[in-house]
Formats: sequence, C-alpha cells, structure tokens
Amino acid sequence: MTITITAFENSPDRGQGLARDMRVRWALEEVGQRYEVRLVSFKGLKQPAHLALHPFGQIPTYEEGDLVLFESGAILLHIAEHHPGLLPLDADARMRAIMWMFAALNTVEPPIVERSMAVILERDKPWYAERQPMLDARVRARLDALSGRLGDGDWLDGAFSVGDLMMVTVLRRLQSSGLLQDYPTLLAYIARGEARPAYQRAFADQLAVFTAAPAG
Repeated sequence: MTITITAFENSPDRGQGLARDMRVRWALEEVGQRYEVRLVSFKGLKQPAHLALHPFGQIPTYEEGDLVLFESGAILLHIAEHHPGLLPLDADARMRAIMWMFAALNTVEPPIVERSMAVILERDKPWYAERQPMLDARVRARLDALSGRLGDGDWLDGAFSVGDLMMVTVLRRLQSSGLLQDYPTLLAYIARGEARPAYQRAFADQLAVFTAAPAG
C-alpha cells in the first residue's frame, strides 16, 4: 500500500528541516519505505478535506490504506513498530527507545517551543526582556540533564533508535538560539544524526519543496 504524508506547501521554516513532517520523512528513509507527499497550503489546513485527517488542522498526517494517523510521535511509533531499523529487538531496550521518544516530545520539546514562540510572537511586548531569561533557564535545565545522561555515548541507549531520531529533531529547533553552544556533547549528538544518509535524503526532499515554492 502506498504511504502518503502531508507537508507544508510553503514551510515557515524556510526549508531548514524544522517542520514536523521532517521527522516522518527521516523515519521512512531509515526503514527504506517509499512514500508520497501531498503538499497543503495554510488555507488548505483548515479545509474539511484536511480536517478529516487532522482535526487540529496541522501537519503531518500519515495515510496507508485505511489507516490515517496524525501527531508525529504516533506516526513514528507506527513506522518503528512495523518496519525493522528503529526499535531494538530486545524487549527492554525497545521500551527504553520508546521512552526516549516520549521524553523528547513531552519533556524536552515543550520549553523549547515555548521559548521559540516567545521570540517570534512576543519580542515587541514590554514583558519580553524580563521573561526571556526565565524561558532560557527552563530550556537549559533540560539540556543540562540530557547532556549529562548522554555523556560520551553516541546515542541515548546504545544503538540509534526512534528515540534518537525524535530527540535530534527536537534539539535542532535550538540551533539558531545560541543555547546549544554551551553543550558540545549535544552539538556532536545532533551532528551524528544529521550525518546519517537517511537524514540527508529526508532533508534534501523537504528543502526541495521550499526552493520550488513560489515566493510570498
């Protein structure tokens, strides 16, 4: 059955691989599954056809036969459970990989997104300068813990897994913030993820959408 995912027709990240369809593209490349991409405009996100797939009007979505999924974490878990390459065979290690995926989504990403939204939406507000150090501190607390746990390992729990894939995509949202410069261990971790051939193929495909999109 053909796998179809949705992505922004004109991504606000300007082709930097930050939109959440990147996670799905990367996972599918890692497990060697072919897929098609249906591009959706911002207006199209709120149209009935797309809302039938994603009730919150976002991307990505995943369609495979009668199966329709939204939420990047759920999509990655489905891919990892149905195709070898992203989850260990050992049952305990398998659950730890899933644990790290949830940690990326539920523990590390929220303060990063909150900080990013403040930079984008609140920079001109009178409270921005006072609030920003607090937001930075929340992110640093997560980076401190994560860097300490990673230590000198290449990946979070032995071999590369879906947990690393998700964590790398989450951390990449900080690359323009300057905060990662204090964490060489995490910078090297991100670089290892970006060096994977599957990541590079996914990034090139997402970038090609942006470069082909009309200006405006």
